[in-house]
Amino acid sequence: MAGPLKGVRVVEVANFITGPYAGQLLADLGAEVIKVEDPQGGDPFRAWGGGLYSPHFVAHNRNKRSLTLDLKHPRARGVIDRLVQWADVLIENFRPGVANRLGIGYERVRQINPRLIYCSISGMGQSGPYAHRPAYDTVGQGLSGLLSLLLDPLDPRPIGPAFSDALTGIFAAYGILGALYARERTGEGQRVETSMLEATLGFLVEPFARYFALGEVPGPFTRPKMAQVYAFKCADGQVLAIHLSSPPKFWEGLARAVGREDLINDPRFSNREARVQNYDQLHSELASIFSTRTRDEWLHILEDADVPCTPIYTLDQVLNDPQVQYLGVEQVAEHPTEGRVRMIGYPIRFTQTHLDPPSPPPTLGEDTDAILAELGYSIEDITLLKREMAC
Repeated sequence: MAGPLKGVRVVEVANFITGPYAGQLLADLGAEVIKVEDPQGGDPFRAWGGGLYSPHFVAHNRNKRSLTLDLKHPRARGVIDRLVQWADVLIENFRPGVANRLGIGYERVRQINPRLIYCSISGMGQSGPYAHRPAYDTVGQGLSGLLSLLLDPLDPRPIGPAFSDALTGIFAAYGILGALYARERTGEGQRVETSMLEATLGFLVEPFARYFALGEVPGPFTRPKMAQVYAFKCADGQVLAIHLSSPPKFWEGLARAVGREDLINDPRFSNREARVQNYDQLHSELASIFSTRTRDEWLHILEDADVPCTPIYTLDQVLNDPQVQYLGVEQVAEHPTEGRVRMIGYPIRFTQTHLDPPSPPPTLGEDTDAILAELGYSIEDITLLKREMAC
């Protein structure tokens, strides 16, 4: 059995990250995913960096098949209808209203397949005062409050990966799985909706819980202080991080490991509340100590003292770490025309269900002929369709 979702059929009519990531997560679990792309360039992420097989596209489209189809062409509707009849799931991430104009809106396609799970992903929701605004990752981060927890207030430049996009893809896949399970009981399909705004807000449950309970507005340093998280530059210029959390043994182990047992009973740091209150002073005390040895030296000392610690790796360093290598996180697949494709593999393991090795993302339209034939089109029909729609 190749994955717990073997036999589940997914049509992905989505671009960039949110919809494709949701589709990839389902494909990783064994679902058959057909990615519907415009013949003229396909998913816009394909061309980021030149060509039609950019790293950005590769990141979110493994284990899929590519069907090129001009959704604005009158003959495309017939193909979509056959895909809908075939599918268990349809994923779209158009702006609200666009799917209806293209003839693939929920109310229409559910008449073709009442068992269909139809997932709509948007920036701000399908309705409301912001529904028709253009929305990308930074908009979702900013409007949800996430950016306020990431930015340096003295130098407010957005940083890091596409958190809102990725979170939305994860929540979309989560909703689809719930709907598939519900269909097993009821036999009925349904529409599943999420948005970048809602998904990112759903991720921020802890800072909002603090705000609701205490009336305090968290900032970028609130959680590090509460969780007693520190980062220090070592003598070799490398950086490590320490996460003490609540158990006193970790704080006491740290103080002994760095040769400052006197700090344990220092009134400024003698309990967690005091350390939270005097976070900056403790950071200053420790920073001068950590600057005296290399990162590897300190990591050995801290690990021997059972202090929760980690090097802060750059991505190239991550792949050389013994634990990362032991887990087999990096996966390599060979594409017949694109060559060797390196990927980060599946983050989930099953004891009873086998997951096939990942297959590389498809080239644009790679599977068009085969998919159309599987949908019942003759060779002559396929040739005509491709000619008319320039597939």
